[in-house]
Amino acid sequence: MEESRNVALVTNASDYAGPPAVNALAEANFRVLVHDDTFEDKEAWASFSSGHPSAELIRAGTPDELVSAAWDTAGSIDAIVSNDHFPAIHRPSPEASLDDLRQTLEKLVIGPFGVVKAATPYFQRQGGGNIVMITSCRTRLPMYGGAIPDAARAAANALVRSFAVELAPLNIAVNAVAPNFLYSEAYYPRAVFIDNEAGRDYIKSEVPLGRLGQPDEIGDLIRYLASTGSRFLTGAIVDFSGGWPAAKTRPGS
Repeated sequence: MEESRNVALVTNASDYAGPPAVNALAEANFRVLVHDDTFEDKEAWASFSSGHPSAELIRAGTPDELVSAAWDTAGSIDAIVSNDHFPAIHRPSPEASLDDLRQTLEKLVIGPFGVVKAATPYFQRQGGGNIVMITSCRTRLPMYGGAIPDAARAAANALVRSFAVELAPLNIAVNAVAPNFLYSEAYYPRAVFIDNEAGRDYIKSEVPLGRLGQPDEIGDLIRYLASTGSRFLTGAIVDFSGGWPAAKTRPGS
């Protein structure tokens, strides 16, 4: 008889913390289900699946459809990684549009809210589970012109705390990994921040560790939060930012 495997669902799997989450969970012998709107394009899915051959595609339109399809496919889900990303709109608030705000909130707040809401009764019926939300710690040091992404990320982190309180009695743990300065093509692309000297110098000036976070590093953390049996660990928002932000002082000062 084949040994049963834990099952994880990774949303928006194509970028940000999605690929490292898929890799880390597969290495931990999870059965990994993935969803991403871009996978409706056959070439996009072929490209992703060639690098992640064990990933199983889930096709769905709404959060309710996604969660239902995932449970129908696997019979149970032990962990959901809600990997939410959207291009950070940076412009002074008087120049930003309400549509910019609406679109950002839809992707970073409303979407994950819908996934957790849809998943809760399934987790409840099976006796519990882990939810890992990938948010951001960018609100530690607000930037000029960053009101829209700052507001959305702050709201997502607030959701984690509220979900944790509500779902703890159901044995459902809700935690977040909150990156900044993580290498991803979504936010810190290689051509600008790794291959370019000016970009590397900028990272060194901002991040105490002196470099971008690596995908395998965040993958380790996601794997732990997705697989731990400690439901007492809930409501945590773990900064993943190489020590950023830190006061800039001269050595010896």
